[in-house]
Amino acid sequence: MSEQNNAGGPQAGQKSPKGQLQVTERVVRQHGPGPMGGGMVGQKAHDFRASSRRLVRRLMPQRNAVLGVVGLAIVSVFLMSLGPRLLGHATNVIVDGWLSMQGGGPGIDFTELAHKLELVFAVYVLGSVLSAAQGWLLNGVVQRTVWQLRADVEDKVNRLPLEYFDRQPRGELLSRVTNDIDNVSQTLQQTMSQLLTSLLTVVFVLVQMFWISPLLALVALVCVPIAMLVTGNVMKRSQGQFIAQWRRTGALNAHIEETFSGHDLVTVFGRQDDVEETFREQNEGLYEASFKAQFVSGLIMPLMMFVGNLQFVIVAVVGGLRVSSGHITVGDLQAFIQYSRQFTQPLTTVASMANLLQSGVASAERVFELLDAEEQLSDAKVAVESPRPAERLGTTRARSAAEGEVRFEHVSFRYDEDKPLIEDLSLVASPGQTVAIVGPTGAGKTTLVNLIMRFYELRAGRITLDGVDITAMPRAALRSRIGMVLQDTWLFEGTIRDNITYGRPDATEEEMLAAARATFVDRFVHSLPAGYDTMIEGDGGQLSAGERQLLTIARAFLAQPDLLILDEATSSVDTRTELLLQQAMAALRTDRTSFVIAHRLSTIRDADLILVMEDGAIVEQGDHDSLLAVGGAYARLYQSQFAGAVASEEEVA
Repeated sequence: MSEQNNAGGPQAGQKSPKGQLQVTERVVRQHGPGPMGGGMVGQKAHDFRASSRRLVRRLMPQRNAVLGVVGLAIVSVFLMSLGPRLLGHATNVIVDGWLSMQGGGPGIDFTELAHKLELVFAVYVLGSVLSAAQGWLLNGVVQRTVWQLRADVEDKVNRLPLEYFDRQPRGELLSRVTNDIDNVSQTLQQTMSQLLTSLLTVVFVLVQMFWISPLLALVALVCVPIAMLVTGNVMKRSQGQFIAQWRRTGALNAHIEETFSGHDLVTVFGRQDDVEETFREQNEGLYEASFKAQFVSGLIMPLMMFVGNLQFVIVAVVGGLRVSSGHITVGDLQAFIQYSRQFTQPLTTVASMANLLQSGVASAERVFELLDAEEQLSDAKVAVESPRPAERLGTTRARSAAEGEVRFEHVSFRYDEDKPLIEDLSLVASPGQTVAIVGPTGAGKTTLVNLIMRFYELRAGRITLDGVDITAMPRAALRSRIGMVLQDTWLFEGTIRDNITYGRPDATEEEMLAAARATFVDRFVHSLPAGYDTMIEGDGGQLSAGERQLLTIARAFLAQPDLLILDEATSSVDTRTELLLQQAMAALRTDRTSFVIAHRLSTIRDADLILVMEDGAIVEQGDHDSLLAVGGAYARLYQSQFAGAVASEEEVA
């Protein structure tokens, strides 16, 4: 993503894909097993017509293929609709021949009968071939459309500002990108084929029925309102049951996920019985909802068969009378009965497609909401390059000691319009300085470094890097000069070597090993079964928190950034390792401007400049000794950490 910097990995708070997949279980109440199988959305589209039209427009780049699908469907359904009529002609040959034989005539003309049957066989074969061709072409249309939709969503995600991800739960966003797009694919695949074929079948069969006998056709149509009324009532009841099933499924899956992720705490506090009781209640509720949903929806087919049989009886009686009166032939009656059977089936299919179509359009609407989200400001069309080009460098980097000056000039920023955070802030970080940022939670420390990374856009003022406004730089050029190590470690599935070289994949083995030794990763890697080729699964669960943090520090070390941002980077390691890391960090910060966010003030005593922030403003700045001498906010923070510890030791003594 564009929000990732090349040196330090992804932005704050990102999780691995595996972690995100776990989070998606929380939104299963919106996506769960539906009546058609697979993931379906338990809601209706807010604007069905607009969303469905927009979804159809996604097919327009392949209009020729779509027209081909429609053309093949028309021809194949037309041929299939001729089958019963042609079989009726063959039946007439047999009946006429038999009657002729009873009167002493030549009997059945088997040559003509063979020709009739050959024609029927050819029509059915050709119709089946065209239907298969239509399915193959349709599959290509749907998959290319969904492929483009996924590509558009991926590009969109890369253009979204960080604040969008702050507002959206990760599971919800991932659900739109995966489950909803899959549901759109499934809907297009099924509805475009079955809906089109069913509607064409109804039209062609109805034409054939009226061609054979308008009276019988009207008799058969009497049953259609009955069928639609029965189907509509059943579907209305089943839809409510399916929504209940989706909600029950979501609640159960959320309970299971929370229980598994917090299994240790459940065990420690002895809540296994309560957890099992909750599971039993929710599982029972899901059973009842699923049983009702499947039972009610399963009534459609028996009821439609009953209506179909009722229609068959009426058509057979009236048709028999018409045959006896000589108005139609036996073969025509046979064909009509086949057509009456074919007529009710597509009506049932069209009715059953309603839920799936509603579900697919609802998913498409959720994807379109993502595609319509406001994007981050684009890079300036005439963007100036940073003083040092942003290319991926090789084994050596020429760096001037004068590079790395960061200036905040009357900067103002707020997340919400009615909640000011940073107002009219100005500061200068000289090249090579280590700037520590301290203050209470919510003071704006992390926001300050996020503004440097241009994760958010300023409301007023500007930030410059070596005299160049960062908004005039391409984001990639800016972030290629910055390395970030976060308190929350981020590792991906791959080898330890891959994770270290993530920010600089062209690094040599010697450079990777040097970075690992400098950050003490080498110390624990040799105890692993495959050394640097050990696979890290998911978020690195087989490593301790300190070892994961060491890997992220090694990653930033190897990337050799000009500007270094450390957000509580050593908070997860033990005291001895922290002391060693301080030495490594001192070497890493040499000739680099560094911003260090720290809560443990013992880690930033040697900082060149300490900024004390409160409510988005810098209330004090200076070095450690001068700030202690002033006896202000920094001194109070320092005393709150160390005076309490000393008092506790004296009480124990």
